[in-house]
Amino acid sequence: MNSLNGKTIFITGASSGIGKACAEIFAKEKSNLVLTGRRVERIKNISKKLEEEYSIKTKCIKIDVRDFNQIKKAVNSLDSKWNKIDILINNAGLARGFNKIYDGKKLDWDEMIDTNIKGLAYVSRLVLPLMIKRKKGHVINIGSTAGHEVYPNGNVYSATKYAVKALSQSIRIDVLDKGINVSSVDPGMVETEFSLVRFRGDKKKASNVYKGLKPLSPENVAEAVLFCASRPENVNINEIILTPLAQASSTQVHRKR
Repeated sequence: MNSLNGKTIFITGASSGIGKACAEIFAKEKSNLVLTGRRVERIKNISKKLEEEYSIKTKCIKIDVRDFNQIKKAVNSLDSKWNKIDILINNAGLARGFNKIYDGKKLDWDEMIDTNIKGLAYVSRLVLPLMIKRKKGHVINIGSTAGHEVYPNGNVYSATKYAVKALSQSIRIDVLDKGINVSSVDPGMVETEFSLVRFRGDKKKASNVYKGLKPLSPENVAEAVLFCASRPENVNINEIILTPLAQASSTQVHRKR
């Protein structure tokens, strides 16, 4: 097992859900954390708690991954204590809307494409050179089962997650001679703010997504991320697909009545 003690972990979308769970699980391993996201106050609260509980160092940065120049400024501002990034967790992502393609909203599409595809590409583009310079590092992308098979009304969201799969595979090839690991962790149904965001705050619609089954928790996914990150140096976990026991595919779900 590769020790993560003292490693620097850069996490996007760290204010809640899987990003927050990743911050917590790596803090337990005594890793130092660069926590980024749009809700900076949330990140600061998480940062303070983890520093006190695990005696680690953290750095909080307000970043919207859709803004290339904002990310560039943030990455360039990292001093020598923080720019030796060992692991990049590209977690920031979202779903918006649940419509047939012919009823879809351009605003929803743009937000998903800009966040899930362009955001991941932007952050990777700016962090990877730091890893290449040191000839080591690990990029872990949070994908989805929606990037392996589509489901009704998932059209553009699924398209963005297929893109995450393609980017993960492409980055792996592009850095093959650079000593850098690349992994993708692709969960099915996870109970986070995901559905609440998708339905723009409609709690009833969001709760119905997980009705009658026990979904994955953010911690379940974080454990898979940690597994990828902690393998021996000669091992690369290319892809992990995980689902709740009650979910066999994007469309096959068993719900108890």
